[in-house]
Parts: sequence; structure tokens; C-alpha cells
Amino acid sequence: MSSQRRQVPPTMSRREGLRPRSPAEALEPGRAPPRPHGVRQRKESRAVSGFARVVSGVMTVLLVMMLVAGGLTLLVTHLYNAPGPLVVAETVVVAKGASSNDIADDLEREGVISSRLAFMVNYLVQSRMRPGEVSLKHGEYLFKPGVSIRDVMDILSEGKSVLYKVTIPEGLTSQQIVERLKLEENLTGDVTQIPAEGSILPETYSIEKGMERQDLLARMQLKQKQALASAWERRRKDLPFDTPEQAVVMASIIEKETGRADERDRIAGVFVNRLAKGMPLQSDPTILYGIYGGGVQWGKPIMQSEKDTKNAHNTYQIRGLPPTPICNPGRAAMEAALNPSDHGDLFFVADGAGGHIFTATLKDHNAAVANWRKFEKDMRAKQAAGGDAAAADAPAGTAKNPVSELPNPPAEDAGAPARNAKAVPVAADGAAAKAVPSTATASSIPLPVKKPKR
Repeated sequence: MSSQRRQVPPTMSRREGLRPRSPAEALEPGRAPPRPHGVRQRKESRAVSGFARVVSGVMTVLLVMMLVAGGLTLLVTHLYNAPGPLVVAETVVVAKGASSNDIADDLEREGVISSRLAFMVNYLVQSRMRPGEVSLKHGEYLFKPGVSIRDVMDILSEGKSVLYKVTIPEGLTSQQIVERLKLEENLTGDVTQIPAEGSILPETYSIEKGMERQDLLARMQLKQKQALASAWERRRKDLPFDTPEQAVVMASIIEKETGRADERDRIAGVFVNRLAKGMPLQSDPTILYGIYGGGVQWGKPIMQSEKDTKNAHNTYQIRGLPPTPICNPGRAAMEAALNPSDHGDLFFVADGAGGHIFTATLKDHNAAVANWRKFEKDMRAKQAAGGDAAAADAPAGTAKNPVSELPNPPAEDAGAPARNAKAVPVAADGAAAKAVPSTATASSIPLPVKKPKR
């Protein structure tokens, strides 16, 4: 037997890291190998572990928030552009000074929008993204069926409110215009001061519901300045007045003398000729304004005593223009005052057919007055015979002034248009129409005046 031992692999125990001694031992779990010598075991950091958990939680929350925000954005965008719930057109009044919350509540209550929350979210976002472009203006707004929140916001931001019309007829005084505006229910606020006579341009103005009366008056005055400046630039250069203010005074007299567009410049020419000759204008409307001021009742019969009353506006008692206008003239009257017809006429009298007869001499004027007297006498006879039937026989469009000036019945009393179609002629003073000696000059002969109805 050899002295060399047979090398037999020793049996390894599973527990000792050697080969298992039996199949049963091989099925037992093995032990982990020991840590190498010299290597220190690292302990887990609590701080790092806590930070990791916080970051993980934050990221999870952010992800959820992003998903929720995205969903809300899609929902709000859909509501912003989707057709609204309106099935019929609806008007909504946005009060001056109302907050965005109040406006959203009103819109939702009136059924214009389906969600005030969607409206407010979009308004806040849009107002931040487009500062100065998106705002909610007050006024009365008309919303069509199916209008979206986007359209509602555009309408409110652009101020596309419902517009109303306010018409100011020519020939009213400033006081009469203010009284009209006080009755306009779509206007608000008080008038602190009546504008100066002649400073308002009679026209049709568009207003928004809730507009301040004082603001509208300021707009009317601005329009008058613009219209006057434009007319003054195109004026005839040889006029007997030197300032735009004097032109307004002349225009106000022309405005009360006739309602016919084809006669304004000719009547202006008569007054310009009389001023150039130093003759008094002898305009009846100036008598009424001089006595009653801004509360005058145009068309009122003039008493002889009123004609003889001395005041700064009575052009039977003064020479030249009155110190202020007697009403607020329109554009056409201002144009006529600054571009009168060039002729030699010094007189005019109603022709009984809605116009006037213009004459250059006193003889021709007296003949025209006689014809008017005859027409007036026939009219009174018809009235006495037929009563109300005579009114239907009166010629349409009778001139404002049967002799030198006869205003139409005041439009402000009846709420009618600026000029009435008919005017009842006023009886004239027969003594004023008597023939005058041939030696008298035209400037010394007063124009015939009318006396009150009997």
C-alpha cells in the first residue's frame, strides 16, 4: 500500500459552507458569505431616506396637480368657446361701477352664460394676458341666442352696448334742451349748469343707457364748436360781423325766422343788408327772447307793448345784433349766416303758401303786406264760417313769420319733430301796414308787426 493518501474531497456541511452531507441538507438555505475582513458596514442615512421620500411625494402631488389642472383647463376652454344657454335674444344692463363678480352673477341669472365660474376664470386669465384690452364696461347689452362666454367677454370689453337715439330739434333754447334731457329715461345724473345759449348743436345723438346728462351736454357743445369752426373757415369775407360768436347770434335769428331750407341764405342776406345799412333787424323772435329768456314760448302772439319793451335783445329797439343768441341754431342756419345770398332785398313777408316774398323797396314790401292782409282776412272768414274745417284749408307749411317773422308753433310743446308742417297765422296790426309818405326812408320805417289773436 502506497504511503500516498488518496485525495478524497471532504464532505462539506451546508452550515459550514462545505458540501452538503445529504440531499436533505442541500435543500436547506445557505448562509451568506461573511463580509471580507477590513470592510466596514455602511449604515443607511435617515436624512437621505427622508429627503427621498419627500421628493417622491412632491413629485407625485405635482403630477396629480398637473393632471387636474390640465383637465380643468380643457373643461374651462370648452365652456369658454361652447355655445351658451340662451335660446332667445336677451338684454342685460351692466350698472356703472359693478364688480366682475356682480356682472358674472347677473349674466348667469339672466341665462346668458351657463357657469359664472368659467366666466370668472377666463376673465381673470384674459385680463392678465391682455391688460388694457379685456375689461367689463357698463351699459345695456343685447346678447344673441347661443352666445358663448368668449363672445360675451368681447362684447363687454368693446363696449358694444345698445344705443338709443336722442334728437334735439333746431331752434330750442338751452333751457328747453335741458328740460328735454331731464325727461329722457335712458340718461342719468343731474345737470349742474345750463349751457350758454347757442353753445349746443341740435342733432340726433346716440347714447348708451345710463349715460350722464352732463356728459351728453359736453358732447353737444364739442360738436357745436367743431361745426362752427368748419363753417367759419368757409365764410364769406365781407360780412358785417367779425367773430364766430356773432355768426351764431345771426344764425339763431335765422333759425327762428324760417323752417324752409331754400330760404335761409336769402333771409340771411336780408339781415346782412340791413346791418350794412345800419337798419334795425326788427325780428319778432328777439322780442320774445328778450322778455322771457330761455323759457320763451315760441309762436306766442306779440303785443304792441311787448314790441315797445326795451331790452338788450329786442331788435326793434336796438341796432345791430343782440348780445347773445336767442336759441341753438343748426348746421344749416350757421352755414346760411356765414354764406348769405348776395342780393339787394331789405324786406320779406309771408306769401300765404308756406314761403316768403322778398322785396328791395318799401313800396313793394307794402304791396306784399297788403296781399298778406287779404289772405289773412280770407282765412279768418273761413274760420268763422266753417270752424274746424277752416284749419284743413290752411296752406301746408305756412312760414314762421307772416309779416317779417312768424315762428311755427313750438315743437317742444307737442313733442313733435323740429318743425311743424303747419302754422296758424297770427293777425297783424292793421295800423302798422298803413301807407307811409314817399319821402320816408326805408331805414326809418319799421316792419309791420302782428297783434294778438282775438
